Amino acid sequence: MTDQSTDRTPEVSLGAIVAFVLLALGLAWAVALPLWLGDGLASPFVGLVLAAMMYTPAVALLVVMLVLRPVPRGHRLCFLGMWPLRPVKRVIGMSAIGLFGTIGVVVLALAVAALCGWITLDLVTFSGFAEALEAGPAGAVALPPLGVLVAAQLLAVPVAAATVNAVAAFGEEIGWRGFLVPALRRYGTWPALLISGVVWGLWHAPIILLGYNFGRTDITGVLLMTAGCVAWGVLLGWLRLRSGSVWPAVFAHGAVNAASGLPALLYAAGTRPDPALAFVLGASGWIACALVAVALVLTGQFRRQPALAAPPVAPGSAPSA
Repeated sequence: MTDQSTDRTPEVSLGAIVAFVLLALGLAWAVALPLWLGDGLASPFVGLVLAAMMYTPAVALLVVMLVLRPVPRGHRLCFLGMWPLRPVKRVIGMSAIGLFGTIGVVVLALAVAALCGWITLDLVTFSGFAEALEAGPAGAVALPPLGVLVAAQLLAVPVAAATVNAVAAFGEEIGWRGFLVPALRRYGTWPALLISGVVWGLWHAPIILLGYNFGRTDITGVLLMTAGCVAWGVLLGWLRLRSGSVWPAVFAHGAVNAASGLPALLYAAGTRPDPALAFVLGASGWIACALVAVALVLTGQFRRQPALAAPPVAPGSAPSA
């Protein structure tokens, strides 16, 4: 382990950082524009638009890397935390923490919401889930027993987190935690984590203002999302800096998306939990993330950051891409 003061990470200019942020935000609005000109979240193409939007940070990063060249050739993959995958034990271990630990934080957030009275859980008959099934198009179709459906949903969370959700999350993570966090780290660990979280939250504005996540189509929805992204961004950013790799953050982001539907699976019928309070990006999620972050601070985990720069190239050997 090395302290960031001895890190040989290339210093990214402020201009390149600003260019990346503005381009990522602009591309998000451009991709979401068909929803604004059409039927909003009721559009039949909303899934495709959301998937494409998740890769706008990656596109912005590619443009900035090719045009401004903020990171020298031979250092880029390592700077972004993509390669090399070593030490292997650390990368695998932190990826497992990112995957299963994140699901644990989501469960903690659900417990916080229940203790605060923001959600009423039914862990016996899953009446809210049953109510939703009956009201939906599947209500007229013969379905397996409810317990089997719930068990299948729960077992699918880590699988989906590590596969389809991780693939989708990579488009964001290569930009936010792959590039932005290490680029901002010269201003300090906490400024890097907090600023990147704010940018991540504001990037969601094109769909949040349509009612996505919180059902609010004004600035309050954007503020709620930004607070949620700051809270989760601290933990995902810690995974990035603590591991020296972007992959643990990719799996953690996939886990957040895969497990975010747990409240809808476990709430009691006749109740309507407010996403601003009871869901993972709402207040309960902020509290859960804060509790974990405090524990990491008290155990000195934020001070343990391996070098992010590419290792020296041996004389006579060609640099990596």
